[in-house]
Amino acid sequence: MVTRTMQTQTSRPLRWYDYLTININWFALTTRGQVLTPLIVPLLVQQFVGESLKGTYVGRMRLWALMAALLMQALMGIVSDQSRMRWGRRRPFIVIGTILEIIIFTLIGFSAGLEGLTGYWVLFVLYLVSMLTSNISHAATQPLISDLVPKEKRGIFSGIKAALELPVPLIFVSFVVGRMIAVGNLWGALFSLMGVLLVCMFLSLAIPEKKPDFEPEPFDWQPFLRLLGMTAVFTVVILGSGALVNLVIRATAAAQTPGVRWIVGIAGFLGMAVAIIIGVLASMRISLGEEAQHSRSYVWWVVNRLAFLVGANNLASFMVFFLQEKFTEYQGEAAAGPASTIIMFVGILILATALPSGWLADRIGKRKLLVASGILAALGTFIVILAPNLAMTYVGACLVGAGVGFFYTSNWALGTEIVPPEKAGQYLGIGNLSGAGAGAVGAYIGGPIADSNSFVLLMTIYGFIFVLSIFVVGGIRKLSSTD
Repeated sequence: MVTRTMQTQTSRPLRWYDYLTININWFALTTRGQVLTPLIVPLLVQQFVGESLKGTYVGRMRLWALMAALLMQALMGIVSDQSRMRWGRRRPFIVIGTILEIIIFTLIGFSAGLEGLTGYWVLFVLYLVSMLTSNISHAATQPLISDLVPKEKRGIFSGIKAALELPVPLIFVSFVVGRMIAVGNLWGALFSLMGVLLVCMFLSLAIPEKKPDFEPEPFDWQPFLRLLGMTAVFTVVILGSGALVNLVIRATAAAQTPGVRWIVGIAGFLGMAVAIIIGVLASMRISLGEEAQHSRSYVWWVVNRLAFLVGANNLASFMVFFLQEKFTEYQGEAAAGPASTIIMFVGILILATALPSGWLADRIGKRKLLVASGILAALGTFIVILAPNLAMTYVGACLVGAGVGFFYTSNWALGTEIVPPEKAGQYLGIGNLSGAGAGAVGAYIGGPIADSNSFVLLMTIYGFIFVLSIFVVGGIRKLSSTD
C-alpha cells in the first residue's frame, strides 16, 4: 500500500489522444487472449495429443496457467504500486511484459514443429509463461485511469476502455488473424499478434506519466499472501470437483445405454456448480475473514460473475473443437474460419449492447438486466447446440454476444454499489478471481467430459451454467455492509 493524495500523477494536462494512449494496451491484451486461447492453443494441443484427449489436455493447461496468472497479476500490481522509476509508475511494466511476450510467441511458433507429448509439454510451459508475462503488462494497465484521469472524466475514458477491451479486438481477430490460422498460416498470425503488441506498446509510451512524487510505504506482503491462500483453496476445490466428475466418467465408460450421457452431463453440471459456489465461499472466507459473513451480497455477486463467465469464456475456448465435431466439413485448422466469424458476431453484439446497457440498467434495474443477460446467453447457447447449419449457429452466437454485453455493464455496475465504499479497491480486486477461475473451472472439469462423450454435451452444460447464474442473482440484495 502507498499513501498519496487523490491528485493524478500526470506530467502534463490530458490531451485528446490520451483517450487512446491510456487505453490502447487493452486492445493488445484482449487480442492476445482471443488469438491464443480459442484458436492457436487448441489446434496445437490437438496436433500434439490427438483427438481422444484434446479437451482434457487443454483443460489441464488452462487450470494451471490461469491460477498462475491470477497470482502474477496481484503481485505485479503491488510491485508497480511501489514503483518510482523515471519512466513512470506503470509504463516500464507494459514495456517489459510486451517484450517478454514477443519472445514467448516466437518460441510458440517454433514449438509447432514438435510432436507428441514433447510438443505438448513445451507448449504447456510456454503458455504458462505467456500468462505470467502478459499479466506484468495487464497489472500495469489496469490502474492507469485511476492514476491519471480526474474523476469527472473517468466515465468517457472507461467507455473507450470498454470498446478497446472487448468488441474491437474480437472483430479484428475475426477479420485478420482468424483467417490466417484457418489457412494454416501460423507464423502470419503470430507476426500479426506481435505487431499489435509492439504498436500498442509504443503508443503507451505517450501516456503522460511522471515519476511519482510520494514515498512508498514498506512493502506489504499480506494482501498477496491472502490471495495466495485463496487461490490455493480455490484450486483444491476445482481439482476435487474434477476428480469426482472423472470418477463418474470412468464408472460409466463401459455402459452403452443412452442414459449414460445424461448421467455424465448431470455430474459435470453439479461438479462445476460445486466448484463455483463452494470455491467462492471458501475463497471469500480466506480473503475476507470474518467480514465474509457480513458481505453475503458481495459473495453472491462473485458467484454470479464466476458462473456467467464459466459459460462465456469456455464457449470460446472449445468452439474450434465443437465445430469440428458438429460440422464434419470443418476439420483441423479449417474450423478456425467459422470460429473466428463467431467471435466477430459476438464482438459486434457486445459493442451494440454495451452502449445502451447502462441506460437500461438505470431504467429496469441492474439485477433484472443480469437475469436478462443470463437468459439471452443460455438461449443463444442452446441455439448454437441445436443449429442445423452455420447460419443458425451465428444467430445463437449473436444472442450470446448480446447477453455478454448486457452482463459486463450490469454486473460491474452492481458490484461497485454493493461493496463497502471504504474498501472498494480491496473487494473489487478480489472479484478478479472470477475471470481466471472461469477458465479453470470450465476447462479443467469440462475437458474430460467432452473427450469421453462429446463437445455438444459440454456446451449443453455451459448453457445450464448460464441458467445457474440467473438463480444466484437472488442472493444479491443490499449493500454488503448492511446485510
